[in-house]
Amino acid sequence: MQSALKKLLYAFLMIMTSILLGSLGYMLIEGYGFRDGVYMSVITFSTVGFKEVQPLSDQGKLFTVFYIIINLGLFAYTASVISSYLFEGRFKEIYKTYTDKKALKKLKNHIIICGFGKNGEIAGTGLIKSQKELLFIEKNADLINSYNNEKGYQFLHGDAVLESVLMEAGVEKASTIITTLPSDADNVFITLTAKELNPQIQIIAKATERNTEKKLRRAGADHVVMPDRVGGSYMASLVTRPSVVQFLEILNGDHDSEYSLEEINHNLLKDKFKNLSLGEMDVKNKTGATVLAFKDKEKGFVFNPNSEVVCDEGDVIILLGDKKSLKAFKEEFVE
Repeated sequence: MQSALKKLLYAFLMIMTSILLGSLGYMLIEGYGFRDGVYMSVITFSTVGFKEVQPLSDQGKLFTVFYIIINLGLFAYTASVISSYLFEGRFKEIYKTYTDKKALKKLKNHIIICGFGKNGEIAGTGLIKSQKELLFIEKNADLINSYNNEKGYQFLHGDAVLESVLMEAGVEKASTIITTLPSDADNVFITLTAKELNPQIQIIAKATERNTEKKLRRAGADHVVMPDRVGGSYMASLVTRPSVVQFLEILNGDHDSEYSLEEINHNLLKDKFKNLSLGEMDVKNKTGATVLAFKDKEKGFVFNPNSEVVCDEGDVIILLGDKKSLKAFKEEFVE
């Protein structure tokens, strides 16, 4: 887009320069005033054929011949640039880029996904239900343009390794960044840069080599995912624990099921339910949902917690239920 705008700007500047030089030429050779000089240069440049201000001298005629010859090439170049904007959709492209950048500035607490490859696209599909705004950074323009964007993803064309691109993506205001680039070195660099620009951001990074995991965690990654290891473990589990795998797939929403998992942070609860025990909250009887687990900020996960467990600041409740019961929980307990 910048290259196209430069061409349009150059064409405009060349036209103005040509008109200015033509005006000065007619003023010096024919003694015209500035207004008449501009008039003569414009009608000569545009080849409209209007009458001269006054009959030209021999020097004026010779100047006009050279002026027309020089401007023929300039006129052809200008016409080709303008026609490309009119007939090749350049204006539409520029407007879209402008609106996209304007939308980027409004993003807040969004999720940035670096790379629109297989892993990046799958991550985006899984996050659609999160109701958070997603932004993909992809340096392959052809991949972006060829994608049938039925899901309404937002894209930023650029190299996520560059700090300027991450800043344009609003990394300082983002809640999470997921880096799925094929190069471990790139993922480490993105992790370092993102953590420096936004120390509070959650970083989920992909790794292909085992020794990269430690580097990513040192760089600031909160979670490191190795697709090959996860895939291998999944296949092994299909042999040893197929029913467990099927159950987890249902909870993850991989199958059409009414049941799913939901996590609720303490700070999302209504004031009257904060710092109460699970027994006092009485979730099961009020909503039908089940408190499957509880994440204590100090002790970690507590599975099948008893009724005496108290939900304090920083804790997370993990619920299991169908759509109706989870909706009822949010209506009853969530601010």
